[in-house]
Amino acid sequence: MVLAATEQKRERLVVVGAGMAGLKLVEELVELCPGRYDIAMIGAEPRPAYNRVLLSGVLAGDVGNEDIELRPPTWYAEKGIELLTGAACTTLCSAAREVMLSTGTSVAYDRLVLATGSLALRLPMAGRDLPGVLAFRDLEDVAAMQRARPGTPVVVIGGGLLGIEAAHGLALRGCKVTLLHIMPQLMERQLDARSAALLATAIGQKGIKVVLEAQTAAIEGSGRAERVVLKDGRAYPAELVVMAAGIRPATALAETGGLTIDRGIKVDDALETSSPGIYAIGECAEHRGTCCGLIEPVYEQAKVLARHLAGLPARYEGSVAAASLKVSGVPVFSMGDFAGEGAEAILLEDQGAAAYRKLVIRDGRLAGAVLFGDTADALWYRDLIRQRAAIAQIRGSLAFGRAYAEAA
Repeated sequence: MVLAATEQKRERLVVVGAGMAGLKLVEELVELCPGRYDIAMIGAEPRPAYNRVLLSGVLAGDVGNEDIELRPPTWYAEKGIELLTGAACTTLCSAAREVMLSTGTSVAYDRLVLATGSLALRLPMAGRDLPGVLAFRDLEDVAAMQRARPGTPVVVIGGGLLGIEAAHGLALRGCKVTLLHIMPQLMERQLDARSAALLATAIGQKGIKVVLEAQTAAIEGSGRAERVVLKDGRAYPAELVVMAAGIRPATALAETGGLTIDRGIKVDDALETSSPGIYAIGECAEHRGTCCGLIEPVYEQAKVLARHLAGLPARYEGSVAAASLKVSGVPVFSMGDFAGEGAEAILLEDQGAAAYRKLVIRDGRLAGAVLFGDTADALWYRDLIRQRAAIAQIRGSLAFGRAYAEAA
């Protein structure tokens, strides 16, 4: 069966990927230019878009599956959007301007947007395919993790944002959690050494065993996961192993269409790929050598592409993304050039309150910030960084927060 592209009036816009990036694009389009496109969204998962950022909340039991649904199925119908769920796209034929589904159906398009997201990295080690080894990427993963009973020994591999949130959610469910991280500190892409040390202490106090500089060698077990072994011989019991060691752009569909790919699907400032009329946004895309893994730049790309498709002037020039940790009682915020090599840094720490902040100043402007324990001024610092605001007049009081700086 072939679903034909629109021959008259409206162009047929097909969005492959019915997740957060694809939905944000469509939401923007129906506001900017309602009725301009005949829109179809195709998603591999069996449900409409949901907020992946809140998966840790579902795991912890703070929210339910229904709470993270971004739009009810009726919304798509009301907006005239054809939604195909549980449909994996397997082949892209740019010459024929169509994509092939795993069901054998081909879907024709006039313009195509790839919002295929990313895949969890599965570390190349023995035992990685054993039952009991999973990622932390979708609701199916969360459902599998929720089946772990209190007292179950669990190993989480990866001490980044996702790994820490998975470890925390499992600990709240009563599991005995060990968090393994290959680097000397947690969240090395977002935190400096001092804030990372404070974080390790804080999550240790929540019953999570943190092991740094842990080089995993194998997952062992008879028929299913039973332990994780490190290269130095140490072993940790694990009936459940969660791999949270990073992501890679999902480029398989783009490869079948001959699009230019490096780490991700290469796009220009209009988010257009090497094939005219085909665009890519979100974690699958690579813009100026950078692939995004946080939701803010994903949404910024969706907004820019929506304007472009609506015939309005728009360019994507990159994002300064902020990272925050969703672990109850452990506020963490990081943005911009937090390392600050060759720049001036202002440090403020209240050991009694376990609060710390580092502000990086470059060329008279706030270039980066790390906040631990007290993130009340995070949005203010974010705005200063994004606006590249001159801070000479408030420099002396900058570290004490907005209220103090504006009153000084």
